[in-house]
Amino acid sequence: MKNATISVLRERIARGETSHEAWVAQALEGASSDAAKHVFTRLYGDAALAAARHADASQRAGVVLPALSGLPVTIKDLYDVAGETTMAGSVVCDGEPAATADAVAVARLRTVGAAIVGKTNMTEFAFSGVGINPHHGTPRNPADAAVARIPGGSSSGAAVSVALGLAVAGLGSDTGGSIRIPAALCGLVGFKSTQSRVPLTGAFELARSLDTVCAMTRSVADCLLVDAAIADTPLAVRRRPLQGMRLAVPRTLMFDGIEPAVAQAFDRALGVLSAAGAIVVDISLAELAEISQINAPGGFSPVEASAVHRARIGAQRARFDPRVAARIDLGMSVSATDYIVMQDRRRDWIGRVEGALEGFDALLCPTVPIVAPAIDALVTDEAFFKANGLLLRNTFAINFLDGCAFSLPCQREGELPVGLMLSSVRGDDARLAGVALAVESALAG
Repeated sequence: MKNATISVLRERIARGETSHEAWVAQALEGASSDAAKHVFTRLYGDAALAAARHADASQRAGVVLPALSGLPVTIKDLYDVAGETTMAGSVVCDGEPAATADAVAVARLRTVGAAIVGKTNMTEFAFSGVGINPHHGTPRNPADAAVARIPGGSSSGAAVSVALGLAVAGLGSDTGGSIRIPAALCGLVGFKSTQSRVPLTGAFELARSLDTVCAMTRSVADCLLVDAAIADTPLAVRRRPLQGMRLAVPRTLMFDGIEPAVAQAFDRALGVLSAAGAIVVDISLAELAEISQINAPGGFSPVEASAVHRARIGAQRARFDPRVAARIDLGMSVSATDYIVMQDRRRDWIGRVEGALEGFDALLCPTVPIVAPAIDALVTDEAFFKANGLLLRNTFAINFLDGCAFSLPCQREGELPVGLMLSSVRGDDARLAGVALAVESALAG
């Protein structure tokens, strides 16, 4: 049942072929396997089994269960759990006060009965799209049995937990692509909602202007089920035929440095969508070239992260991942004046891009322009930061827009995973979800 969606699992449980307890027990057993090495920073075996048994008992009593009830999910190491210090993939926070309450998203998962299997590994403080962690090790991407490849980050363990079948969903976060990048590299579906949709309360902050609480799963429908739980209200999604949808392909920035494997998978996907009746329109969207200028000096993530970590990095710099510390340093000397100017210029840019996208159902591009590099290929800082920049470039544009986006796998069987990103403007989550369902169906067909 490694590739089973939530609906498939629900059907099998209803037929008596398995149980919530059996499925969670299997997930916990897998969490201790070699394949799951470095995936988890903490396991909640007893609590997860208790939630599964409660779901089994409720089902036997005829109770109609919420979709996630009794099913294994994982939560990224940056979410508060009452009674624990939130480590956020680091060792720097050791000894800091424990959380007094669960993060809002975690509490809402418990409310619908989800069996939270454990906390998952991540890039330290969520500050990289690569997924390498020098403190807790780097989870291996399950997509390649021959080469140890990066899983993508920062929600690295979340992605691998789902890709290995140890969870039906991985709660992560997305500041510059941290859900969509690992989803693309591991062959999963990731949904980055509009930032304001899910409260950030209890999520360890990276960049308050960009942080988004969201998840990855094996299907668009499953992403919507998780989103409904953590947002505490479902999106009003209307299923629509693909025929007649207007899909914009931005030719500025998003295809620079693209690898042949990604270009081929993307072009094949466009062919499928066109054959199904979608109207694919190339646009320049020249505003994308402005991001690097507006997001300077420093950049929103370094500036806002420097405010979060100023005391820690002053007292414990040697305990930071040096690559994370180097990125935080970029924000240390940015003035309040420059920061306010960045905010104003971003606000103006968002308005102009929203105007340029009027009349289109979605923006289409590769989620990332490369396939997952080998972990060993990123040993040097030069190789690491080059890969990190490429991994984050396309996805960050949508965070900068305060938009919403899905990443869908579009590779063929036997190929390394490639993500197709469907994006839209802020608040357009429900309509975009309808587009994603139609695109997913066409690609599957």
